Amino acid sequence: MKLKDFSFILFFLFSLNAFSQTHISGVLMGESGEKLAYAEIYNKSNASKTITDKEGNFDITLSASGTYTLVFYKDNYSVLEQEISAPSSNLTITLNKITNLSEVVIKNEKEKIFALHKLKDIEGTAIYAGKKTEVISVEQLTANKATNNPRQIYAQVVGLTINESSDGGLQLSVGGRGLDPNRTANFNTRQNGYDISADVLGYPESYYATPTEALEEVQIVRGAASLQYGTQFGGLINFQIKSPSKKPIEFLTRNTIGSYGLYTNFSSLSGTKGKFSYYTFFNYKKGGSFRPNSDFESKSYFGNLNYQFTEKTSLHFDYTHFDYLAQQPGGLTDEMFNQDPSQSNRTRNWFAVNWNLFALRLNHHFDNDADFSLQLFGLDASRNTVGFRPNRVAQADPGGQRDLIKGDFVNWGAEARYLKKYNIGSNSNAFLIGAKYYQAENTGLQGAGSSGNDANFNLASAEFPGYPNQSNFKYPNLNVSLFGENIFKINQNFSITPGFRYENIKTQADGTYQKINLDGAGNVILDETVVENIVKKRNFFLFGVGLSYKPQNGIEFYGNVSQNYRSVTFNDIRTVTTSQIISPDITDEKGYTSDIGIRGQINDKIRFDSSIFGLYYNDKIGEYFTEVDAKSVSIRDNLGTAFTYGFETMVDWSLNKTFFEENPNIIWNVFSNVAITNSKYLKSAIPNIEGNDVEFVPLFNIKTGTGIGYKNFMSSIQLTYVSSQFTDATNQDVGTNAISSGIFGKIPSYYVADFSSSYKWKNWKLEAGINNFTDNKYFTRRATGYPGPGIIPSDTRTFYTTLEFIF
Repeated sequence: MKLKDFSFILFFLFSLNAFSQTHISGVLMGESGEKLAYAEIYNKSNASKTITDKEGNFDITLSASGTYTLVFYKDNYSVLEQEISAPSSNLTITLNKITNLSEVVIKNEKEKIFALHKLKDIEGTAIYAGKKTEVISVEQLTANKATNNPRQIYAQVVGLTINESSDGGLQLSVGGRGLDPNRTANFNTRQNGYDISADVLGYPESYYATPTEALEEVQIVRGAASLQYGTQFGGLINFQIKSPSKKPIEFLTRNTIGSYGLYTNFSSLSGTKGKFSYYTFFNYKKGGSFRPNSDFESKSYFGNLNYQFTEKTSLHFDYTHFDYLAQQPGGLTDEMFNQDPSQSNRTRNWFAVNWNLFALRLNHHFDNDADFSLQLFGLDASRNTVGFRPNRVAQADPGGQRDLIKGDFVNWGAEARYLKKYNIGSNSNAFLIGAKYYQAENTGLQGAGSSGNDANFNLASAEFPGYPNQSNFKYPNLNVSLFGENIFKINQNFSITPGFRYENIKTQADGTYQKINLDGAGNVILDETVVENIVKKRNFFLFGVGLSYKPQNGIEFYGNVSQNYRSVTFNDIRTVTTSQIISPDITDEKGYTSDIGIRGQINDKIRFDSSIFGLYYNDKIGEYFTEVDAKSVSIRDNLGTAFTYGFETMVDWSLNKTFFEENPNIIWNVFSNVAITNSKYLKSAIPNIEGNDVEFVPLFNIKTGTGIGYKNFMSSIQLTYVSSQFTDATNQDVGTNAISSGIFGKIPSYYVADFSSSYKWKNWKLEAGINNFTDNKYFTRRATGYPGPGIIPSDTRTFYTTLEFIF
């Protein structure tokens, strides 16, 4: 399709005259005559939501006359489900107040509407029709939120692989479907809808993860998200922070203590006064792990200010600050792990992050049933690391020089979206058009670090002038994109959502590195400065389409296919160790993802989502070991064409609604989350790769558990099983020599079990739990660099206790 042809389609869609609409309007009141402000009204017919105004008034715009099922909800009031004919006006809807304020009763009432595990077809200025989406309602979790335990937080999200760490949840590392989990680099990671990673194109790693205690929900959209949120194969992860309290002021504080000196404090302040509202939190963490040399300390602050100019126009400002310092105990070889996974032979390795995020968002609703949003965002951040990290993992630290790497990330961007709802006949359609501008000016420096033991991130070039790994680069990046989607409602049950994304990308690496050779005695015999200026310009279209068929309320068949793209990153084109070689011909990765599935709920008792998927990956980038000049080295290159496919299913069964529906004090559910995934390299020019399994793809990834509660007491138990997976394309079982030992090889299968509980009394809440209560010894990662190299053992049995107070 030519651009001028697409422009004609856009013009045609904008020119469509809307057919007549109808309304249901009225006021929502309590049984004592009080008007219920900011209550929620859920339209089960089209999965849309409306909020009453400060006087309790509501006005619901509908596409056609008929009978609609509306559900009315307000905290501390009984849920009311009622069929109403449209058009209707001047209605008075009355809710009964709940007198027994059991937490479980309120939770059961709310679950009647909002315990949904997918995004609606339209959310604000975004379209999700036909896409594989998952929503985690954080408030409903009984889990270790203080340390962001991803094994529990993401328990009902199918197919995710997780790099577990012992840093109190300071970073999130999730992948899936054959995508490397390291720092979630294969997802577009956002907070409140704006980017939070270091550099979306050049270095898409997330060193900051929003504290779980601050979250309202986590939204996950799989590979088809490339059309609206970027080009990546993984899709989108968006951390949605809690909304301000409707009260003028609300204060919450949570204090947690746990194993190995863990202490965390999370305190938030929020409220609404007239047109102004705010939400702010401070989070402090310190602790360690079962391994020595693993202490950490972090501080994070978030401030959100909102002003509602009119009912249709609002302005929102976010600021996030996050900094932490962590000591890294290093990696282990297979032999060391089998001997004692708690050991550490690194005492001088440190890692520090300083993150500052800014965002300003304008929302406006037009009278012609259209919405506009403009988001400005920026990042000013740094990450520094110093330590002794040879590829020979078992080598003792002899002291002396350390390796220092410093990165500064300065970027900003703007994203505008316009979504218009319109009718063709009696069918409601929606059109989305958007654009994004992104500019980055990042720097990377590597050189000799000091010979001390402390967290000194200053260059020691004068002390060690012959240090071989020296470089100083700038990475200016520029990206302009245009995207659009349209929901075409063929009838009330079936819709088609085509979409496109146009990308114009310029990535650059401009700087110098030292080429230094030493003789056998360690003397410098060559010291040459090499200048590099690598510029990569490209522009292209991505296309996709989603299908949705809803034969009856609560059931949906869906399918989608979307093109994907991943540009070469800083790490792909710059070497940081003498034992690593970057192929000069390395290029971008291209491919597509697709899903076909069925999801929904049965009689408000069973929620489910089952699908099959495929991920086609051309020119997949990875690493493999080979011999060069009689030396074993790691080569980073395009490995070949890979295909990953599988079956994913999640079922959540509410036993209390099935067997104890007349007893509102009981809540009991069981869930099963199963992913069966296979993968192969279809072709490769590199020997011993074609026909191999793709790395980071376990055949079985299973999470199952149950949650049970009585009145204000809740508890949950969860079991996780992940089968073995390879970490390199040559499918080594274990490293074959001193250099690769611990770095490459299988991650053996493992299982781990977690228990959590909570009890609420008035304004107080007590939480406690045991993670890995079977005390299994296992690992989820073989690091090729930080925080290793080598095997990074996962936590043994740990305990935590949290006390919460809110007023």
